Amino acid sequence: MTTPESAMSRTLHAQPQSGMVSAAAAMFWPRARCWRAALGHGAAALLACALLAGPERAVTADTAPIIIGMVTPLTGPAAESGRYAEWGAEMAVSEVNAAGGVMGRMLKLVIEDDQTTNPGVVSAFNRLANDPAIVAFLGSIRSTQVHAMDPDVRRVGKPVFFGGTDPNLTHAGDPWLFRCRPNDTYSAKVIAAFGVETLGLKKWALVTSTDAFGSSGARLLSAELQSLGASVVTAQGYANQTPDFTPVVLAVKGSGADVIGSYFTFEQDLAIFARQLRQLGVRSAWVGSPSITDTAALHLAGPALFGTYGVADFNADSSPEARRFADAYQKLHKIPVDQFAAWTYDAINLAALAIGNAKSTDPQGMRAAILAIRGYKGTEGVYDFDANGDGLHGYNVVQNKNGKIEFVKRVDFPAP
Repeated sequence: MTTPESAMSRTLHAQPQSGMVSAAAAMFWPRARCWRAALGHGAAALLACALLAGPERAVTADTAPIIIGMVTPLTGPAAESGRYAEWGAEMAVSEVNAAGGVMGRMLKLVIEDDQTTNPGVVSAFNRLANDPAIVAFLGSIRSTQVHAMDPDVRRVGKPVFFGGTDPNLTHAGDPWLFRCRPNDTYSAKVIAAFGVETLGLKKWALVTSTDAFGSSGARLLSAELQSLGASVVTAQGYANQTPDFTPVVLAVKGSGADVIGSYFTFEQDLAIFARQLRQLGVRSAWVGSPSITDTAALHLAGPALFGTYGVADFNADSSPEARRFADAYQKLHKIPVDQFAAWTYDAINLAALAIGNAKSTDPQGMRAAILAIRGYKGTEGVYDFDANGDGLHGYNVVQNKNGKIEFVKRVDFPAP
């Protein structure tokens, strides 16, 4: 559940979780704890905090924190996933700061709530963009939201790391978008090949959102299935936030499909569809886009997703780097890691790497440094940025076994 504090925008210096704390971090953290504790307790508490803080140490351009802005859903239907994304970014900031920061400066994370809506993400991004000290941004994992942000991203002219998987986002001429998940060119290839060649299933029902993400996924998956000699016996589009999927389920049931391919934008929609699918007796195999593996979807759908397959940009068993991150996340948060946390963790580390390589927070210098990243082993895979701003070029195949997501295999493609 989102707390009152997390429901508002906030500024975070992530506290190092281990190791020596730098002088700058040590200077900040007692004051930060004091101010947070004083919030909501009136002017007297705030005054006491100010008196206890003591004189400020002078901050210069060489010691000021490097500020990264982040938009994520802290409220609305995607708030659970937004919390995981926030945790991943905070972990990365903490680790970078514990290692001495970037160019001797601490990272600082400023978060705005996008409210799980397109207008909300535009407003959140613009609130951040109004601060000239912010050098880079983490955008949304929802393609439709990144499309909504895009005009302002171009106007601001600073790097934006994002997780939306619609391929069009990095092929529309915006030089400031850098994707930290594989795009759906690859998800479609892996879903189709696994369903047709591994499972041996050739009669497909497609169930996809009618937004930019789902429409692109449907088009790409249909083309891949056709190239493999499979057929789409029914293609069902739905509007996000659909309360009843009975007509879609009946169309799938009546089509005679032996496998379902899906691109669901929101976990709530996926869970309703999954439950109604099982209630109406449909037992077809199912290979879905990454939302079928999200923690929120598993919570909402429960046994209705048992036995399904999906493609996942993150899985703890896909690499040593993924396993290290998953173990650290589990130790800190006491729950298994979610892929929403993995991409933001990678994004912060990539931003820090680019700033360090560029030796500058100048936008053009950072952009060139990001595009030059090759062979960076992140939690989601090996990052080799191409000229369009896509860093990853493959997916994991996973299966839901009684509620646990288990790794099947990793499929990578050469970077274009």
